Amino acid sequence: MTTDTMIQARGLTKQFTVKKNRVDAVTDLNLDVERGELVAFLGPNGAGKTTSLRMLTTLLPPTAGTAVVAGFDTQKQPAEVRRRIGYIGQGNSAGHYQRVRDELLSQGAFYGMTRAATAKRADELIESLGLGSLAKRNVLALSGGQRRRLDIAMGLMHSPQLLFLDEPSTGLDPQSRANLWQHIIDLRRARGTTIFVTTHYLEEADHFAERILVMDHGRVIADDTAPALKTTLAGDVITLGFDSETDAADASTVTGRVARSEPTVQGRTVELTVHHGERVLPPVLRELDASGLVVVTAELRQPTLDDVFLALTGRSLREEAETTPSPVEPAKTRAGDVETQETYEEERATR
Repeated sequence: MTTDTMIQARGLTKQFTVKKNRVDAVTDLNLDVERGELVAFLGPNGAGKTTSLRMLTTLLPPTAGTAVVAGFDTQKQPAEVRRRIGYIGQGNSAGHYQRVRDELLSQGAFYGMTRAATAKRADELIESLGLGSLAKRNVLALSGGQRRRLDIAMGLMHSPQLLFLDEPSTGLDPQSRANLWQHIIDLRRARGTTIFVTTHYLEEADHFAERILVMDHGRVIADDTAPALKTTLAGDVITLGFDSETDAADASTVTGRVARSEPTVQGRTVELTVHHGERVLPPVLRELDASGLVVVTAELRQPTLDDVFLALTGRSLREEAETTPSPVEPAKTRAGDVETQETYEEERATR
């Protein structure tokens, strides 16, 4: 592990026993995250993302394997790891009847910061995260977006080198999500913080993350940049419309030959999946024109990360996102998640 490596996991595995049956929540996780990276961790409910984060943040002991986080072994030196990381889980961490600024001051005290340093840091975060008008307000009176911003502030109180975010924007309205991500990006730019985030919002991962990890059934099944994954695993979709089903059937032979891809014909429409569709579409249209086939409509759609997930697993990650619970709910309510209420309470107690 180099000095620029913030996370290194080797063979990290977690097994649970549920009703006397063994459940493999995470299997053989190998991972390297460099200093300053923003990595998005994608997968359906129950895939093992939260379990992975809890092992990396010392909240769960692994069944097998090792992890070094921020330069320290998670099992042998958990206190050193916790001093250097921030972790924002799915549940709100602030006490409902505490005032916003008081919660930040308490968080600083937990990390052994001096009173002067705690007060200065709290005021910095209140200003940078837009919490100034809420500083004296009770947490219970905050909106969902305001609570999530407070969660971010609490995770950043001790200026961590590494920030773990477990679905930070789930349950927020679009404006609150956009504001939250802008705060995260601004803080990263200003401090060089390494960010490791799980999210069901694919557009967030596509827009902000430099690297995408996809997990399914407890295993990482893809690891690359978003453009590389989309180009390699999904491909562009060309859809061509014709005046008749006969023309569409004839066109399928031409398009398949030119594009070197097996087209799909549905009525008067021909659809084919190709790499670099912007290069393939012009010669396809020229050849169809030369063959006397009139194209009525033509559409080129570039792939999304959901197309990548569909290609990898045969199902849509967007459908999984619709069943994701609000971040104020305990993790035990997640479909397929084997983590127990005791684990959730452990997370709360160590925050």
